[in-house]
Amino acid sequence: MTATGTATGPTGIRLTAPAPGWSITADVVVVGSGVAGLTAALRCAAAGRRTVVVTKARLDDGSTRWAQGGIAAALGDGDTPEQHLADTLVAGAGLCDEEAVRALVTEGPDAVHRLIAAGARFDTAHGSDEIALTREGGHHRNRIAHAGGDATGAEISRALVAAVRSAGLRTIENALVLDLLTDAEGRTAGVTLHVMGEGQHDGVGAVHAPAVVLATGGMGQVFSATTNPAVSTGDGVALALRAGAEVSDLEFVQFHPTVLYLGPEAEGQQPLISEAVRGEGAHLVDADGTRFMVGQHELAELAPRDIVAKAILRRSLEQGVEHMYLDARHFGAEMWERRFPTILAACRAHGIDPVTEPIPVAPAAHYASGGVRTDLSGRTTVPGLYACGEVACTGVHGANRLASNSLLEGLVFAERIAADIAADGPAVPASAPVETRAPLPLLQPEAHVAVQRIMTAGAGVLRSAASLARAAEDLDRLHQEAVEAASDPTPASVKAPEPGVEAWEATNLLCVARVLVAAARQREETRGCHWREDHPDRDDASWRRHFRITLGADRTLSVHTTQTAGFPPTVGPAPQPAPLPDTEPTP
Repeated sequence: MTATGTATGPTGIRLTAPAPGWSITADVVVVGSGVAGLTAALRCAAAGRRTVVVTKARLDDGSTRWAQGGIAAALGDGDTPEQHLADTLVAGAGLCDEEAVRALVTEGPDAVHRLIAAGARFDTAHGSDEIALTREGGHHRNRIAHAGGDATGAEISRALVAAVRSAGLRTIENALVLDLLTDAEGRTAGVTLHVMGEGQHDGVGAVHAPAVVLATGGMGQVFSATTNPAVSTGDGVALALRAGAEVSDLEFVQFHPTVLYLGPEAEGQQPLISEAVRGEGAHLVDADGTRFMVGQHELAELAPRDIVAKAILRRSLEQGVEHMYLDARHFGAEMWERRFPTILAACRAHGIDPVTEPIPVAPAAHYASGGVRTDLSGRTTVPGLYACGEVACTGVHGANRLASNSLLEGLVFAERIAADIAADGPAVPASAPVETRAPLPLLQPEAHVAVQRIMTAGAGVLRSAASLARAAEDLDRLHQEAVEAASDPTPASVKAPEPGVEAWEATNLLCVARVLVAAARQREETRGCHWREDHPDRDDASWRRHFRITLGADRTLSVHTTQTAGFPPTVGPAPQPAPLPDTEPTP
């Protein structure tokens, strides 16, 4: 395998879990079944690599199928990759890695056409075979391709799942990945995982492979209200941290501005009202019907998402209310039923009819712009470990993802990963794994709700030094309780939880939450989707750079900054800036 970092021997920690009771071997194991994971798997298999796909639920249950708006690419007349590049850089608020963005926008159109060749069917313009293109926030051109009106992700997922099944790829469904396996030199040797339910394999096992591709999606479930499905518990980022990989930009969590407001006590996955609704002409209004985005930005309702989310919150605070409204009554019933059938059905299921009344909306956690740091080939700082899709930080999104760039990023960088793996020549068998990492105490399963409420209160859209300090203290308390429960066997003590899916998920959520809060405390400015009330201005002189965060075997964070908005190489030794003075413990 191509070296993907400097091997230093096994480091880090691991989840408390039973030893694997079964194992299989492969050349590549892909963890995740969204657009990024399945694209990487198909490309690796086409290159002759024995590829195994591991997914947490069913093969078609990844985050991709929830994507409503579409996929952005310079496909239309008059549009160019340079224009797409410019819009992406503006949305990223000065923190995009321009080389990564250039790869995205130049390779994107061909990647979309390959997706179509694989069976994806996009909506076409009336009376034409040309792909119908629309516009979303932050785009100055119509460049969003969609399918089934507002069911783009579902169509892409359908096509890729069909291709995987047609190719006969080996898949392991209903499997939660636990930890990375490494050899004596610290190189990737596979993963451990837990299969939930009956089947050919059950319980904790292992897939031995010299290459692991993380495509596990996001971590939206770290907040009480999110558009992410229940499986999005940050498992991939937590695994990478425990294995010693670098993560970056976790403080930049995009809150989608228009999520159906279901009341102050609503928790879990909330219905998304796609940005494409605003792209077709819907207006954001307050209770009096005033369009408050007019005059706020040249694109009004189609401003980048961080700007719209902040405007909604400001107006809500000014008026002492908890939501605004999205008014698309002028669409009429026919357009709603043709263009947005999924959203229409979701609204009506909750007692709202967009044809006759405005939709109550409020921001909710939507997309993690940061994740496991990679280079342009998807390589992380751990040899043999790759990442793509929402779990990765390629540098494309910077401080705020441009609408509908995520599906494109998954396609482009998954193809780049497969090309890198294929370029190594004949597959090399995985070395024997060596397990020397200390087990991590587990959280009680019910603690995931506490993590979500702490994060929503202290690290949501509005943040401050005080709110983040409270969040850090509360999260640390949860961790200490887990440590004490694991170390004190006396009958009077709180019993440590048994290893299991809910305890592992809660522990993963706590891990990524503490890293997110630590990064948000360090970044004393407002930039993109990171909004500090106590530091309301953007500070390019001090903060136009990224944090590179690793988790040590002693469970403390090492935080370094990059010299510029670009990332240093992941391959081989790179100059290491001095660590920031404040480092914080994490699970």
